[in-house]
Amino acid sequence: MQPFADAAAQTCPYCGEEVEVDVDSLGASAESYVEDCPVCCRPWEVHVTRGEDGAAVTLGRDDD
Repeated sequence: MQPFADAAAQTCPYCGEEVEVDVDSLGASAESYVEDCPVCCRPWEVHVTRGEDGAAVTLGRDDD
């Protein structure tokens, strides 16, 4: 079975542009990883938490 990916609309913490972050609905209950903004190419710290209601995504600056 392949994981189902959802797109979460977020705002880049660097350039302020609205972007979509693809998130797998299956996986650990919480995880973090680094991904580059497709607009300004700066690195985000992506935080994903998963629960019964689906996945929640927040973006942080990688340089904080």
